[in-house]
Amino acid sequence: MTSPDRIAAEKRKIMKNLLLICFAFLCNFTAFGGASNLQSSLNPDGGLGTGSLSIIYGSLIISAMFAPTFVIKHLGCKWTICFAIVGYMTYSLANFYPHWGTLVPSSIIVGLSGAPLWSAKCAYLTTSAKRYARLTNESTDSVVNRFFGIFFLFFQFNNIIGNLISSFILSKNYCGHNDCQNDIDAAKNMYNSSECPVLGVSSSDVSTDTLYLLMGIYAAVALFGALVVGFLVDPIKIREKEDRGVFDLLIATFKHMQDRRQFLLIPITMYSGFEQAFITGDYTRSFITCPLAVNWVGFVLICYGACDSLCSFCVGYIEKYTGRPSLFGMAAVIHLALIITFLIWIPYPTSQALFFVLPAFWGVGDAVWQTQLNAFYGVLFVGNQEASFANYRLWESLGFVIAFAYQTFICVEYKLYVLLSVLVVGMSLYSYVEFTERRNRSRTSKDVEKHTEENEAYLQSQSSFAGKNSLVTQM
Repeated sequence: MTSPDRIAAEKRKIMKNLLLICFAFLCNFTAFGGASNLQSSLNPDGGLGTGSLSIIYGSLIISAMFAPTFVIKHLGCKWTICFAIVGYMTYSLANFYPHWGTLVPSSIIVGLSGAPLWSAKCAYLTTSAKRYARLTNESTDSVVNRFFGIFFLFFQFNNIIGNLISSFILSKNYCGHNDCQNDIDAAKNMYNSSECPVLGVSSSDVSTDTLYLLMGIYAAVALFGALVVGFLVDPIKIREKEDRGVFDLLIATFKHMQDRRQFLLIPITMYSGFEQAFITGDYTRSFITCPLAVNWVGFVLICYGACDSLCSFCVGYIEKYTGRPSLFGMAAVIHLALIITFLIWIPYPTSQALFFVLPAFWGVGDAVWQTQLNAFYGVLFVGNQEASFANYRLWESLGFVIAFAYQTFICVEYKLYVLLSVLVVGMSLYSYVEFTERRNRSRTSKDVEKHTEENEAYLQSQSSFAGKNSLVTQM
């Protein structure tokens, strides 16, 4: 029997590893997020910036189908996370000299690192959460939600730190939903110099020395995160599986789509990619850099990151009181209202408060999508986590790829209509999955209760019969 001291020590060890992994991801995505958020503003020529991001998520799709099982099997969760962070670091290094010849190879490396990184993280967190739930006699569902809430508290904080770094180091115009890359003449007619004053530096004003300093800091922060994992995080054993080849996960991933629940969750999973790509790509360029300046991007996204981070933590704890459907409904209403706002709002520099408030609310919705979708996949497909999380990364990444790929070809207005459509369809199908799962659990619970009552009645009748036999024997 496990002693209370050993239980307490095991709980502390689990929490220590959880917090260290959270910190490592914070470092990694402070660097990667800070660099990627500026791509549409710093590298707009020929769609270089958004093109590199599209390549990242295209590579991640391929990686999600082949790499996680093979890499985790040979390296384990700990070293998979460590080396994948080093892979992400190459993107900051490539931005020392942003060119197709540097950004494309680094984008492929990041994409190939992404799926093993996230799969190893999900496996580490869910395995740790199950162990913690057994030690504390809590439900696995609530502990998984809490662990993912803690993780995304740290993870979303990267938006604050990364954007603070870029904003302080970096310290017009047809903007908002009317921004069309192929409509330069209309842009000139939209604003003149008196209506759209320059409030900061343009992307062309960023010096080489400033760029080197910024990307050097990002690379150093990412490297520190990898060192934290390598030296301080304990290895963890996940459920042993039969020997599987490189292509087995690909087969398992597509076989998993035969599960109707997974198939119906594809639109809402893709929406997670669409909405993140919009706020980091289209919003930063068309609603910040265009009417304000590139050095405002970081300051505005700090509000987004702060709300996202805080709400991620809160959502992980309040889910057991509110239920997942209520949180999904709240996030859908918030994003629906914001999409409509973006369709009618003309972002004049004089209304500066809205530049901060709107992405802050967007972060509230994103906190729900990130924490609850991850947790939902974890508890819904608990017996097939590798294939389910591979599907999650695959479809979310496809949302990123599509959003970044068409970013320089269609107007922001049409992108918002795409967002709106995917959100409505995704929420409708998610609601159906949630409803059927709850109905099935209710039926199972009633069947178990009925079976228990029948067993109790049978035992009572047997006891009564035995009592009568005893009485007859005595007579």
